[in-house]
Amino acid sequence: MSDEIRKQGELANIGGNLLEGTVKEVFISKGFELVKYGNWIKNPEKYGKEILLTNAPFITIYNHNGKTEFLAISEKYKFKIRIECKWQQVAGSVDEKMPYLYLNCIEAMPEDYIIIIIDGGGGKKGAITWLKEAAKGNKYNEAGVMKKILILTLAEFLAWANTTLR
Repeated sequence: MSDEIRKQGELANIGGNLLEGTVKEVFISKGFELVKYGNWIKNPEKYGKEILLTNAPFITIYNHNGKTEFLAISEKYKFKIRIECKWQQVAGSVDEKMPYLYLNCIEAMPEDYIIIIIDGGGGKKGAITWLKEAAKGNKYNEAGVMKKILILTLAEFLAWANTTLR
Protein backbone atom coordinates (compact mmCIF):
# COMPACT_ATOMS: atom_id res chain seq x y z
CA MET A 1 0.00 0.00 0.00
CA SER A 2 1.43 3.38 -0.95
CA ASP A 3 2.12 6.01 1.69
CA GLU A 4 -0.43 8.33 0.00
CA ILE A 5 -3.23 5.74 0.20
CA ARG A 6 -2.29 4.97 3.81
CA LYS A 7 -2.41 8.70 4.67
CA GLN A 8 -5.85 9.04 3.03
CA GLY A 9 -7.12 6.07 5.04
CA GLU A 10 -5.72 7.53 8.25
CA LEU A 11 -7.40 10.88 7.51
CA ALA A 12 -10.70 9.12 6.89
CA ASN A 13 -10.44 7.21 10.17
CA ILE A 14 -9.52 10.32 12.16
CA GLY A 15 -12.34 12.35 10.58
CA GLY A 16 -14.85 9.54 11.02
CA ASN A 17 -13.89 9.07 14.66
CA LEU A 18 -14.27 12.81 15.30
CA LEU A 19 -17.68 12.84 13.61
CA GLU A 20 -18.90 9.85 15.63
CA GLY A 21 -17.44 11.31 18.82
CA THR A 22 -19.32 14.55 18.22
CA VAL A 23 -22.60 12.69 17.73
CA LYS A 24 -22.01 10.78 20.98
CA GLU A 25 -21.21 13.96 22.91
CA VAL A 26 -24.28 15.76 21.57
CA PHE A 27 -26.64 12.99 22.67
CA ILE A 28 -24.89 12.56 26.04
CA SER A 29 -25.15 16.32 26.65
CA LYS A 30 -28.89 16.04 25.97
CA GLY A 31 -29.31 13.35 28.65
CA PHE A 32 -28.96 10.19 26.58
CA GLU A 33 -27.17 7.13 27.93
CA LEU A 34 -24.52 5.65 25.60
CA VAL A 35 -24.86 1.84 25.41
CA LYS A 36 -23.47 -0.85 23.13
CA TYR A 37 -26.33 -2.46 21.21
CA GLY A 38 -25.09 -5.95 22.15
CA ASN A 39 -25.35 -5.14 25.86
CA TRP A 40 -28.74 -3.44 25.55
CA ILE A 41 -30.45 -6.18 23.55
CA LYS A 42 -29.61 -8.76 26.25
CA ASN A 43 -31.25 -6.73 29.00
CA PRO A 44 -33.05 -3.57 27.77
CA GLU A 45 -34.91 -2.99 31.04
CA LYS A 46 -31.53 -2.37 32.71
CA TYR A 47 -31.18 0.91 30.81
CA GLY A 48 -33.05 4.20 30.76
CA LYS A 49 -35.60 5.49 28.26
CA GLU A 50 -33.22 7.93 26.55
CA ILE A 51 -30.44 5.87 24.98
CA LEU A 52 -27.95 6.06 22.14
CA LEU A 53 -27.02 2.57 21.02
CA THR A 54 -23.73 1.98 19.20
CA ASN A 55 -23.17 -0.52 16.37
CA ALA A 56 -26.86 -1.02 15.67
CA PRO A 57 -27.34 -4.07 13.43
CA PHE A 58 -29.72 -4.63 10.53
CA ILE A 59 -29.96 -7.02 7.58
CA THR A 60 -28.84 -5.31 4.36
CA ILE A 61 -30.53 -5.41 0.96
CA TYR A 62 -27.97 -8.13 0.11
CA ASN A 63 -29.27 -10.16 3.08
CA HIS A 64 -25.97 -9.69 4.96
CA ASN A 65 -25.35 -8.44 8.46
CA GLY A 66 -24.90 -4.67 8.46
CA LYS A 67 -24.37 -2.08 11.18
CA THR A 68 -24.87 1.63 11.50
CA GLU A 69 -23.05 3.76 14.00
CA PHE A 70 -26.05 4.64 16.16
CA LEU A 71 -29.66 4.02 17.03
CA ALA A 72 -31.21 6.75 19.19
CA ILE A 73 -34.28 5.73 21.17
CA SER A 74 -36.23 8.29 23.15
CA GLU A 75 -39.42 8.02 25.12
CA LYS A 76 -39.34 11.75 25.88
CA TYR A 77 -39.09 12.80 22.23
CA LYS A 78 -41.05 9.80 20.96
CA PHE A 79 -38.56 8.62 18.35
CA LYS A 80 -36.37 5.77 17.23
CA ILE A 81 -33.78 7.17 14.81
CA ARG A 82 -31.05 5.24 13.04
CA ILE A 83 -27.96 7.39 12.47
CA GLU A 84 -25.33 6.70 9.84
CA CYS A 85 -22.08 8.72 9.81
CA LYS A 86 -19.94 9.23 6.71
CA TRP A 87 -16.79 11.34 6.58
CA GLN A 88 -15.00 11.95 3.31
CA GLN A 89 -12.22 14.49 3.41
CA VAL A 90 -10.41 13.35 0.28
CA ALA A 91 -11.56 11.63 -2.91
CA GLY A 92 -12.58 8.05 -2.20
CA SER A 93 -15.28 5.45 -2.45
CA VAL A 94 -17.83 6.78 0.08
CA ASP A 95 -19.83 8.60 -2.57
CA GLU A 96 -19.91 5.51 -4.81
CA LYS A 97 -21.64 3.68 -1.96
CA MET A 98 -24.41 6.27 -1.60
CA PRO A 99 -26.97 4.47 -3.78
CA TYR A 100 -26.41 1.30 -1.71
CA LEU A 101 -26.76 3.29 1.51
CA TYR A 102 -29.93 4.96 0.23
CA LEU A 103 -31.53 1.64 -0.78
CA ASN A 104 -30.65 0.17 2.62
CA CYS A 105 -32.36 3.15 4.28
CA ILE A 106 -35.52 2.62 2.24
CA GLU A 107 -35.70 -1.17 2.06
CA ALA A 108 -33.61 -2.72 4.85
CA MET A 109 -33.29 -0.50 7.90
CA PRO A 110 -36.31 -1.20 10.10
CA GLU A 111 -36.68 2.33 11.49
CA ASP A 112 -38.88 4.83 9.69
CA TYR A 113 -36.63 7.79 10.63
CA ILE A 114 -33.01 7.80 9.49
CA ILE A 115 -30.35 10.49 9.64
CA ILE A 116 -27.25 10.33 7.48
CA ILE A 117 -24.56 12.74 8.63
CA ILE A 118 -22.10 13.24 5.79
CA ASP A 119 -19.29 15.76 5.83
CA GLY A 120 -15.63 16.34 5.12
CA GLY A 121 -15.85 18.15 1.80
CA GLY A 122 -14.07 15.45 -0.22
CA GLY A 123 -16.94 13.83 -2.07
CA LYS A 124 -17.34 13.81 -5.82
CA LYS A 125 -19.18 16.80 -7.20
CA GLY A 126 -22.88 15.99 -7.30
CA ALA A 127 -22.77 12.92 -5.04
CA ILE A 128 -24.24 14.55 -1.93
CA THR A 129 -26.65 16.53 -4.10
CA TRP A 130 -27.85 13.23 -5.59
CA LEU A 131 -28.32 11.70 -2.14
CA LYS A 132 -30.23 14.74 -0.86
CA GLU A 133 -32.49 14.73 -3.92
CA ALA A 134 -33.11 10.99 -3.64
CA ALA A 135 -34.06 11.32 0.03
CA LYS A 136 -36.11 14.51 -0.32
CA GLY A 137 -39.58 14.28 1.21
CA ASN A 138 -41.05 11.15 2.67
CA LYS A 139 -40.35 7.91 0.81
CA TYR A 140 -42.21 4.63 0.87
CA ASN A 141 -40.59 1.23 0.69
CA GLU A 142 -42.02 -1.79 -1.14
CA ALA A 143 -44.11 -2.69 1.92
CA GLY A 144 -45.70 0.76 1.90
CA VAL A 145 -43.89 1.95 5.03
CA MET A 146 -43.15 5.68 5.00
CA LYS A 147 -39.50 6.57 5.60
CA LYS A 148 -38.13 9.96 6.59
CA ILE A 149 -34.46 10.32 5.67
CA LEU A 150 -32.46 13.42 6.57
CA ILE A 151 -29.10 14.09 4.93
CA LEU A 152 -27.16 16.51 7.14
CA THR A 153 -23.71 18.00 7.42
CA LEU A 154 -22.18 18.04 10.88
CA ALA A 155 -23.24 21.68 11.37
CA GLU A 156 -26.79 20.84 10.22
CA PHE A 157 -26.87 17.89 12.64
CA LEU A 158 -25.84 20.18 15.51
CA ALA A 159 -28.64 22.59 14.59
CA TRP A 160 -31.11 19.66 14.33
CA ALA A 161 -30.07 18.41 17.79
CA ASN A 162 -30.38 21.87 19.36
CA THR A 163 -33.85 22.29 17.87
CA THR A 164 -35.16 18.75 18.38
CA LEU A 165 -33.62 17.74 21.70
CA ARG A 166 -34.83 20.56 23.95
